[in-house]
Amino acid sequence: MVKMTVIYNIPKDVAFFEKHYFETHVPLAKQLPGLIKYEINDGQIISTTGHTEIHRVANLYFNSMEEMMNAFQSEIGKQCAADRKILASNEEVQIYLYNTKEI
Repeated sequence: MVKMTVIYNIPKDVAFFEKHYFETHVPLAKQLPGLIKYEINDGQIISTTGHTEIHRVANLYFNSMEEMMNAFQSEIGKQCAADRKILASNEEVQIYLYNTKEI
């Protein structure tokens, strides 16, 4: 399985971020071809390493890296990428793509 982890810093306008995220971005992302699961943090994020700037963590799951890449090259994927820039600049977000395995 492949996972995309998106970590958003605390936005300048939290109310705008939340409204746009839940009313526009999430419904758009849930249309990504091949998306298996979309999960986000529920409530406060507690860092054991002292990071205090994190507002939202999202994880998106796909069967393979190829399926994920194809999803983001689709029209919906391009819309998601453009919409993410409304929510956060590259300096305000971290995005990681990786294969997972149970151990």
